[in-house]
Amino acid sequence: MNAITRPVSVTVLALMYIAVGAIGFAYHFPHFHGERAFQQEDLWIELTEAVAILSGAFLLRGKNWARWLALAWMVFHVMLSIHEYAKFAIHCLFCAVIAWCCFRPEAARYFRGAPSEPM
Repeated sequence: MNAITRPVSVTVLALMYIAVGAIGFAYHFPHFHGERAFQQEDLWIELTEAVAILSGAFLLRGKNWARWLALAWMVFHVMLSIHEYAKFAIHCLFCAVIAWCCFRPEAARYFRGAPSEPM
């Protein structure tokens, strides 16, 4: 079987998603038990961080839907920051880099997987 190797850019991106998700999850988790009462937005923040971890893990496994989820996750952050110029600019830059990493020809081959061998 001719396995397609994972591009380094996809590996780095996946590990960054896992790290950002895990760090964000841990950072925001104490707010559930902190000095203020639980708010619905706390749950959404944790869910967003979990999506980043999920996306990163399945990027490493070569799942095509994971690259779309990774891009959607970043687009979501672009939309959240639309009213703050500096954050918006940085998120747009990150979004462009993520799209490039996930959709260039080398990455597309990886996410498409190895061709089946005829019997």
